[in-house]
Amino acid sequence: MTAPTTATDVNQPSLEHAPQTGRRLSLPVLMLVIAGALALTSIVRLITGADGITNVSQMSTALQLAVPIGLAGLGGLWAERAGVVNIGLEGMMILGTWFGAWAGFQWGPWTGVLVGLIGGCLGGLLHAIVTVTFNVNHIVSGVAINILALGATRYLAPLAFEGHQGGSAKQSPAVESLGHFTVPGLSEWLTDLNAKGWFFISDIAGLLGGLVTNVSWLTLIAVALIPATWWILWRTPFGLRLRSCGENPVAAESLGVNVYKYKYLAVIISGGLAGLGGVFLSIVANPFYLEGQTSGRGYIGLAAMIFGNWMPGGLAIGAGLFGYTDSLNLRGGSTNVHALLLLGALLLIIGAIWLAIRKKYVQAAVTLVVGALVFAWYAGTNEVPSQVVAATPYVVTLVVLALSAQRLRMPKANGMPYRKGQGK
Repeated sequence: MTAPTTATDVNQPSLEHAPQTGRRLSLPVLMLVIAGALALTSIVRLITGADGITNVSQMSTALQLAVPIGLAGLGGLWAERAGVVNIGLEGMMILGTWFGAWAGFQWGPWTGVLVGLIGGCLGGLLHAIVTVTFNVNHIVSGVAINILALGATRYLAPLAFEGHQGGSAKQSPAVESLGHFTVPGLSEWLTDLNAKGWFFISDIAGLLGGLVTNVSWLTLIAVALIPATWWILWRTPFGLRLRSCGENPVAAESLGVNVYKYKYLAVIISGGLAGLGGVFLSIVANPFYLEGQTSGRGYIGLAAMIFGNWMPGGLAIGAGLFGYTDSLNLRGGSTNVHALLLLGALLLIIGAIWLAIRKKYVQAAVTLVVGALVFAWYAGTNEVPSQVVAATPYVVTLVVLALSAQRLRMPKANGMPYRKGQGK
């Protein structure tokens, strides 16, 4: 006779979602795809002479810009795996920037990190109360939190910062640095190897050099949170129960899972991660709070999460991609973006060939035409306008989401209303 199902059996097939559309890339295949993309980038660098697209400084800046996007995306992943859509990530990041800088300039940067994280958690708690307890539409609640956070920090900034040295109605006094580290010996060797301009090898050296040169301690924490999230959500009973709330809360409740508790925990953690992303902006990226400094990164983090198919690894790749394109604004923007037009054209042509092999002839033809137009843009110009450089991260966000839309599958109960005991 089969043993009765207990609350600890939450990982049984009754709570698992239906097979995911499309095939998930295995790690070896994914590594080959990344290596192929890097090799193609190296070819573009040699053709165009735009050495800046893979140098150590570019990669270091890209990593710094990817961190707040990745933290916001991780926040979205925690909430949505529990079935709560978190459009309020932007507002929670804003709370993190303000609280982090406010505490940081008075009591030190690490205190600022902790208080900024708590500020984001408060935003997450508010979102959980509104959506989980009162069943308000998740999108409406998220937008309201974004507006509330912006208004609250705009009101509090003059009260907290004016009268202090370097402070104003829109900017906090400077916060001390958390500190950076560079791996001695390895950093210099990779920088020298990158400067040689060799095919592929120098590009790998540039990528790795950016990971070991002038890296903030908060960056290390952010990077460590990616595998930690995967392990907690996919390898622990806590994570299995939390994910069951996002897939089938009625079945989870029938097995003894306190769905409200797990949703609350997930959304509060979500807010804390987004707040930590805001702290990074106001203490690491800039040593002060500045009104409007999130610049929509909460929304881009949400896009990175969707691109990554609600998985930490894919999210990290998406955040890295968006951080890299964002870094073009700061280092050799026009020259590097012009070179990337050639890379984009080549990728589109390869995509068209792949679609044709799979007998998707209409999509292949459209992709080929777009690729030809991008190549014509590259061949007919020597640089791109500054407005195009500034818009590049957002354009890449839209293009990547459009191309990856067919393989995406969100948690089945994501955003759906749930009342305690409704399955009885």
